[in-house]
Amino acid sequence: MSLHRLTQIVMGVPNVEQTAAYYTDFGLTPSDDSPGAAVQGPAAAFTTVDGGEQLRIVHSPYRRLVELGVGADDPDDLDRVAASLAGLDVPVLRAAGSVSAVDPGTGVLVRVELAPRLRQTPAPAAPYNAPGVDARLHARAPGILREGPVRPRKLGHVVLGSTDQESSERFFRQGIGFKVSDTVKGLAAFMRCSTDHHNVLVQQAPVAFLHHTSWQVEDVDEIGRGATAMLEKDPGRHTWGLGRHHIGSNFFWYLKDPAGNFSEYYSDIDCIVDDALWKVSDFDDAKALYSWGPPPPPSFLAPDDLAALMTGAHTAAE
Repeated sequence: MSLHRLTQIVMGVPNVEQTAAYYTDFGLTPSDDSPGAAVQGPAAAFTTVDGGEQLRIVHSPYRRLVELGVGADDPDDLDRVAASLAGLDVPVLRAAGSVSAVDPGTGVLVRVELAPRLRQTPAPAAPYNAPGVDARLHARAPGILREGPVRPRKLGHVVLGSTDQESSERFFRQGIGFKVSDTVKGLAAFMRCSTDHHNVLVQQAPVAFLHHTSWQVEDVDEIGRGATAMLEKDPGRHTWGLGRHHIGSNFFWYLKDPAGNFSEYYSDIDCIVDDALWKVSDFDDAKALYSWGPPPPPSFLAPDDLAALMTGAHTAAE
């Protein structure tokens, strides 16, 4: 696959300082010396352990995903993307080392850029005791002995509401070059630009909006530790978890930032290296959401500010 990862997202929020403080608590590392996107007004940038600068927060009258970066290997990939988007009658902006276009269904500027592939040092294998297997003897589990803060390894995926899901799916699949991993009947498409099961999920919605961002941690213990630390500072951040998704198979725990965006700690997502060995399935929405865990709250399915986003009644201000 010539595309290979998400490079960076630019998130627009009305309350930059509060939202930046949240993502610092979440485990991302503030970065003040990277140029990032050209913006006016307050802004904050954050890095992950393996991905470099992957989040930039800028001011916006309402919460939204402003920009999504996708890594490509060489200039031929950019030429292909530009030609494919032109074939869909999507306006394209060419720059040195990148191709950009706006998905009309989500309103997000997608920038395909030349970027190095992500290299991740494997996390130490945790010794798990199981029936008939005593892998850890006379020692406590390493997961309960960890003391440092949880640090996300990379940005894994984003989930977007689209006013025209079919058009957005076509934009990402035929225009940018994403591949479809699974779908939910008449509602959503899980698409990938890497070997992860999905990097972008586009779902039908009454208004274009950012539903959540998802950040990889090493294992389920890190999910639990990270969420516990976040909730010790503010129990109101809790949204949904701990659980395990069916599509993608990943463990999850969702929290909510001060702007209203959900953020997910995840681990153990399905990996697709050979397209021929993966069967794309079309699920109904009940089966797709999760395999086990507490039921999702109504506010996860339909965020509390959805009506305000639909009517343009944005009341939050920095």
